[in-house]
Amino acid sequence: MKVPPLFAHVAVFLGAALIAAFASASASDVPPPAPEAQRARELIHIVRQDCGSCHGLTLAGGLGPALTPDVLADKPFEGLVATVVSGRPGTPMPPFRSIVSEPEAEWIVDQLMRGFPPDKGLPPAR
Repeated sequence: MKVPPLFAHVAVFLGAALIAAFASASASDVPPPAPEAQRARELIHIVRQDCGSCHGLTLAGGLGPALTPDVLADKPFEGLVATVVSGRPGTPMPPFRSIVSEPEAEWIVDQLMRGFPPDKGLPPAR
């Protein structure tokens, strides 16, 4: 007996959707790895100072929108990471890919969604 093509397509589509849902759910439960302590301190300073110049030094909003956990709660994690890395064309939001790596952007977004740590200043020069 041959399976009708429409049934086969629907079965494949549902299987792919289930796999994607499980992969997404398990990936979001695990926070991104933290950078080394000195780099984390640099990233915190960059976010508080550079991002804070538009988003407010407390990240509660300014020229740019607030970056607080309650505001970011319903935003897709991957979309926020893409915004940090690639910016938002047609808006003042610049790309930061020359300053932070994608794993660092993931860590930054994770921290923003949890409540961003305070700035302790730049670490001493190496």
